[in-house]
Amino acid sequence: MQTIRLYFIDAVRAFAILMMLQGHFIDTLIDPIYRDPSNTIYSIWVYFRGITAPTFFTISGLVFMYLLLRAYDKGDDKPRIKKGVLRGLLLIGIGYSLRINIIGWFSGHFNYHFLAVDVLQCIGLSLILLVGLHILLKKNTYVLSTVLAITGTACFLTEPLYRELSLPTLPLFLENYISKHNGSVFTILPWFGYTAYGAWLATIFFRHVNKPKFKLITIISFLGIGLLLINYSSWFLIKLYHITDFELLNASANYNYLFTRFGNVLVIFALFYTFERFLKQSLITKIGQKTLSIYVIHFIILYGSYTGYGLKRYFYKSLTPGEALIGAIVFMAIVCCIAFHYAKTNAFIYGVFRRVIDKIKH
Repeated sequence: MQTIRLYFIDAVRAFAILMMLQGHFIDTLIDPIYRDPSNTIYSIWVYFRGITAPTFFTISGLVFMYLLLRAYDKGDDKPRIKKGVLRGLLLIGIGYSLRINIIGWFSGHFNYHFLAVDVLQCIGLSLILLVGLHILLKKNTYVLSTVLAITGTACFLTEPLYRELSLPTLPLFLENYISKHNGSVFTILPWFGYTAYGAWLATIFFRHVNKPKFKLITIISFLGIGLLLINYSSWFLIKLYHITDFELLNASANYNYLFTRFGNVLVIFALFYTFERFLKQSLITKIGQKTLSIYVIHFIILYGSYTGYGLKRYFYKSLTPGEALIGAIVFMAIVCCIAFHYAKTNAFIYGVFRRVIDKIKH
């Protein structure tokens, strides 16, 4: 099968990481008195900020599964499987490390907050789960597609069942992947649902990307299905509830942010896929290739990972909207500049991680 580079993927990743940068900066540092839901500008910002994480998880699943399927199609996916598992473990390790305050620990201020789960741990675990599904079902991509679509749907529909779940009998390390009661920002459910949907899209791209008019049909489908999910997914769940009398459908419809956000993601995919030819080798695609470096650098500068000295320590909830806007722009520029010109985070961390794994194996 002819290999086709999907440039819009890097553009979407860049969009997600830039939205995350400005979202974290403003949310952390703006004065709470300016958080006015009746303000149109603030409401728009909140809405678009809510798209960031779903986009990140979905595009991660799409990229990861697409590469796995391509490797299998070429006859040797074992290196890609190994790399995928190591990458998942690496993301989990980095996620935990970014919450460690080394200086605080040496000063005697130790707590278990570093065990709280954030986006990197969830993406890392999601990638490992996708590797497992790939190994089990790779011989039939149609079965794999079906399982991934059902998994994503199940994660979303059952959200009311685990929304307030607490499992204190589990070790804290494990409970934090399921419950937010101990400070976890993300949990594997429902967020694996977005990764599963992304992987499902990857199976479609893998099978059909070389076909005539695939791009046009995909863009129209993304836009149409995305708008339907945004505007009518709650209505559809209510209709299903009246037909089946299945209470879980009613509960999902009354707090339906998962399907609507997935609709937002599909619309974003449609827009970036439409203008893909203008994005090849552009700055935005280069940013999309540096997401891990950018994430690590922004966490250190903003939250003070490892040292406790970050912007949050000095400007927490103190900025005006104008200061926050200008600061966010400068912050994004500095973080991206460091990632491009001064940091070799990806290569360095991967190198160290591989050496550690090799030593453990031997």
